[in-house]
Amino acid sequence: MNQPEASAQAPAPRTGDVVMRASGLVKRYGNVVAIRESDFEIRAGEVLAVVGDNGAGKSSLIKALSGALVPDAGTIELDGRPVRFHGPRDARAAGIETVYQTLAVAPQMDIATNLFLGRPLRRPGLLGSGLRMLDHKKMRSQAAEQLDRLGIATIQDITQLVGTLSGGQRQAVAVARAAMFGTRLIIMDEPTAALGVRESRQVLDLIARIRDRGMPVILVSHDMPQVFEIADRIHVHRLGRRAAVVTPKSCTMTEVVGLMTGALQMTADGTLLESTTQHMPEEKPASPHASESAE
Repeated sequence: MNQPEASAQAPAPRTGDVVMRASGLVKRYGNVVAIRESDFEIRAGEVLAVVGDNGAGKSSLIKALSGALVPDAGTIELDGRPVRFHGPRDARAAGIETVYQTLAVAPQMDIATNLFLGRPLRRPGLLGSGLRMLDHKKMRSQAAEQLDRLGIATIQDITQLVGTLSGGQRQAVAVARAAMFGTRLIIMDEPTAALGVRESRQVLDLIARIRDRGMPVILVSHDMPQVFEIADRIHVHRLGRRAAVVTPKSCTMTEVVGLMTGALQMTADGTLLESTTQHMPEEKPASPHASESAE
């Protein structure tokens, strides 16, 4: 397996520097085009929201950026260097962590073990290398430090089983794990979709704290009020490609929805115009049976 050229040990980028850039990404599933020559760009120290209607190809784009799928064409650059991810492990090795809507947590394990899930610390010497014994004390200590750094005050006992936590606390554990190992970029796919108002507030505050540490965050969300509250820029995805990039200060929610549906189009100079056509111009659109792969 070819490893990504970019390294998770690369120097931290300065706020505003482009961390990841994708150009001309294409992904087809037979006659269905999930990603059609799509471009993407995220900068250090920003929350970039990715929005789009159902079937727009948002999830396929995110999977391409996180290594979960390999594009048929196009290029991806990390810190200015070309990379090619053959799987999520390659992306994680490059410092990219993803928090999916269906949280990958182990309910019957404690919080510390979940933070180190798949990457456990072993005891030094023969106990770790030979007998492969885990260093539970060190993992609990580092897990507690991570929760403290992120200001997660709703979790008091690091040895508590994740299955006993609330939905918001479980989400916080998943985000904390991503922030612990993500050195270049964190991707969050609908992190508040199944949460109440109070727990959603806690997750948004956590995203803001991660952003304030200089870590770029991709936020995929359908919740427009949350997007306009937390995002620095908004990537509008439509028909498998980037339709526009706007800021909450430059566009209203109604205008962003118009870009998502095709009622509005953005010109090269950033002007919004009413669209004269809203149908798929080429290629066969995604069928209901292909919605999972195209979305």
